[in-house]
Amino acid sequence: MSESVKAVKKKVSPKIWQFYKIESGKIIKIKKECPRCGKGYFLAEHKDRYTCGKCGYTQYKKKEH
Repeated sequence: MSESVKAVKKKVSPKIWQFYKIESGKIIKIKKECPRCGKGYFLAEHKDRYTCGKCGYTQYKKKEH
C-alpha cells in the first residue's frame, strides 16, 4: 500500500518589529491595538474596517464624502 505524504505548513509568526517605527529616538506604534484584548494584540487593517483575530472585535472605518 502506498502512503500519501502531505506537506506540513509551519505557522508563520508575525514579525512584530514591523508594527513599530522609530522616530527621533522614540518608538511609535504603526498599528492599532485591540481595546478588548489589551496590549500586544494588534488589529488587522482591511479596506473598510479593523478586526482583531483573537476576539473578533471589529471597528469600521469612517467614510469620507
